[in-house]
Amino acid sequence: MVLVDQDMVDELNLILKFPTTSLMQGLKIHHDASQSVVHAAERLYAKGVITQPDGGYLTDLGIDLAEHARRIQLALSMKLN
Repeated sequence: MVLVDQDMVDELNLILKFPTTSLMQGLKIHHDASQSVVHAAERLYAKGVITQPDGGYLTDLGIDLAEHARRIQLALSMKLN
């Protein structure tokens, strides 16, 4: 079993920051961003999830991952009665 490490958390958090209203919108990671965000973007680019090492757009794989991540986020944020 693979546990979620901090790198994965950083990558998921970055994926969740991509706009949901249009596939024509992306992100730009600026030079003053935290190192964890910069490194997460570089890893996501290397994995083929985003189009540029400093953000860009989600690839087809990135879009699928973002949809799954949002479903997980929604399910885990549900309040228990």
